[in-house]
Amino acid sequence: MTDTVASTIVTHLEARSISRVYQVPGESFLGLLDALHDSSIRLVTARQEGGAGFMALAEARLTGHAGVVAVTRGPGAANASIAIHTAYQDCTPLVVFVGLISTNVRDLESFQEFSLASWFGSTAKAVFTLDNPESAAERVARAFEIAESGRPGPVVIGLPEEVLVAPVARARDLEPAERPAAQFREDALAAAVDALDAAERPVFVVGGDGWTGESAQRLRELAERAEIPVVSDFRSHDAFPHSSPVWVGSLGFGRNDGAADAYGNADLVCYLGTTRRDVLSDEYTLGGGEAVTIVVGPDADLLGHEGRTSLHYVAHPGDWLSSMAQLRDGSPERRARVQRERAAYVDWSTPAESRAGEDAWRGEVFGTMQRLLPDDAIITAGAGNYVIGALRYLHHEQPRTFVGPRNGAMGMGVPAAVAATLVHPDRTVVGLAGDGCFGMNGQELATLQATGGRAVILVVDNSGYGTIRSHQERHFPGRPSGTSLTNPDYALLARAHGIEAHRIDDVADFSSAFEQALSSERSTLIWLHLAPVVPEAAA
Repeated sequence: MTDTVASTIVTHLEARSISRVYQVPGESFLGLLDALHDSSIRLVTARQEGGAGFMALAEARLTGHAGVVAVTRGPGAANASIAIHTAYQDCTPLVVFVGLISTNVRDLESFQEFSLASWFGSTAKAVFTLDNPESAAERVARAFEIAESGRPGPVVIGLPEEVLVAPVARARDLEPAERPAAQFREDALAAAVDALDAAERPVFVVGGDGWTGESAQRLRELAERAEIPVVSDFRSHDAFPHSSPVWVGSLGFGRNDGAADAYGNADLVCYLGTTRRDVLSDEYTLGGGEAVTIVVGPDADLLGHEGRTSLHYVAHPGDWLSSMAQLRDGSPERRARVQRERAAYVDWSTPAESRAGEDAWRGEVFGTMQRLLPDDAIITAGAGNYVIGALRYLHHEQPRTFVGPRNGAMGMGVPAAVAATLVHPDRTVVGLAGDGCFGMNGQELATLQATGGRAVILVVDNSGYGTIRSHQERHFPGRPSGTSLTNPDYALLARAHGIEAHRIDDVADFSSAFEQALSSERSTLIWLHLAPVVPEAAA
């Protein structure tokens, strides 16, 4: 059988142990679909390219390796752009194959023609077009190396229609590059140890995708010995075990005051896998000043970092932590500080019946989930006020157990849950979606059923775009405009997909419904029907 560009691409995907390619089919990449027909790689067909992209992005978060998505030209690429932008801002490795028109009709405003580089040049680490069949394998291999190295991110590869089926003289089975752990001189590491030991109010800030159980445990040992509080970047809170007495919460939207105090009043900040970015620093109002600043991460350019840098180690946090010497035992003053901040976090993150108002349902719902879910459960989410409860009340003990967009993209919860059920079919998966989020990619319930995945999907319905409504009320009080929604019967919609469903009008009934969902062998959707966020819309 003659090797083609498409078959060499598949050969390389197999060599990289890629398990799944997420896609919405298009005539522009039929050659690639055909090459995947006899491959061990599972082809997962989504209902919309944005959903497929989010599935691939979630796969990357859960595995630590680049997710792969294939879409068609023009409209398909446009739909996938939300996942590309999310992967770029969230520093998540993603490889996106985009079918293109044939080269003989290029630059003639042909059907669905567009400029790949112009569209994605500012939101991808690199953009390639495979015009030369003989170098296609090398370009694909290079794309994966770029996506996964340094500051991880998306790489977009254009596939001209006729090039995919072009024969190649010889197939190349290019093995992925090995990346040895970074090595540091003893005096370079000693500088960090001395600075951490000398500080009176140090803090560790964890972030990024590269955390494992081993690296989290190493940080736990160092931080607990030295009595150094640990906080996280926005939506990176699963990187560190919440049962640790030095965990004091996460930064960013919905943060707790104890975490902000530990970070904002520190005289030394050690960033591990992240930098001083706008969200975690309350738009650069926290964490700056004269604090000694240590940054550990794979990005040599420190993109997104604002402020001082005292020591910079270009390495994955796990490699750096494994090389670090023990820190001295923390002082009594440090211990007292950590205990105060930890107590404030525990109080803040524990649901209480006395907390009334808007937060009451969050405590009931997410408190129930925290009580019933196993430690290795995977939580996926989109963006919206409903996620605040998950960030506050759900405690994580293992890395890679939360998947949500750090750039605030809506619509990720359901497709990410699909990917989670495929990556970890033996684990409990809960997908969170507001009614706004669900309206964007809720159609991927069909993909959940088609793939045989099992997840619990929670739809929080307040008949509106809650986050935007809260901003609107702050800036234009009493003048709701464009933020109310008219929603379908979500339970009926779920049952139409063959999914079990519960409608909850009283949050006191949530616990029973959630227990049933966890014990069911089928996927379940729970529709939490809340009061409308725009009361006037209900009149």
